Amino acid sequence: MYDYQAPENLLQDKIILVTGAGSGIGRAAALSYAAHGATVILLGRTEEKLNAVYDEIEDAGYPQAAIITLNLETAGETDFDNLAATLEQEFGRIDGILHNAGTLGIRTPIESYDPVVWQQVMQVNVNSTFMLTQALLSLTNTSEDASIIFTSSGVGRKGKAFWGAYAVSKFATEGLMQVLADELEHNTNIRVNAINPGATRTDMRANAYPAENPEGNPTPQEIMPLYLYLMGRDSRSVNGQSLNAQ
Repeated sequence: MYDYQAPENLLQDKIILVTGAGSGIGRAAALSYAAHGATVILLGRTEEKLNAVYDEIEDAGYPQAAIITLNLETAGETDFDNLAATLEQEFGRIDGILHNAGTLGIRTPIESYDPVVWQQVMQVNVNSTFMLTQALLSLTNTSEDASIIFTSSGVGRKGKAFWGAYAVSKFATEGLMQVLADELEHNTNIRVNAINPGATRTDMRANAYPAENPEGNPTPQEIMPLYLYLMGRDSRSVNGQSLNAQ
């Protein structure tokens, strides 16, 4: 999977939603999915960044993307229901979801962790992911071959000191993925998995490790083979797995 060579038409005519699509891994995934034939729905909170990715996709001659501006920290059930209704009217189905958006919070001991920041991290990394998934399940059920990918982390598998809400939110993400995968395994055409990107050259990594030399980490584009594999038809038999991109 690390050196997976995706066919050029792997995602031809697929409709794929990517959260946090304005930068980092989300941007790289959106461009990779579009390059392999998908119509990508770019979801994020910063319209300027989404517009830049949209322009990159258009300039490259890939299928025309769509933009959804939504702040996952403040969005509620009604917002996600309205989003689902809009996507149903516009596209009729969703073939893939990459839950990439996330927030780091602060790195500090639990004893001194700010409860407000804790709630913010849980809202973005867990609650909004749950509500968005729930709202879009009927649209993914319409697909003949759908894939839902959650974003995990090494600290979501084994807790580490000072990672606080971020680590706990990734434990929750792993649990949400496993429960959903088990529920859908025998009744739908939807597979559900998680990716741990590992140390990658992103702004979040730089914030978490400010003293680290970023040149030692791969770029988001370099870890795309697993993102393509799990979104495409070659992973149809893979469900309920948490895989490392590196």
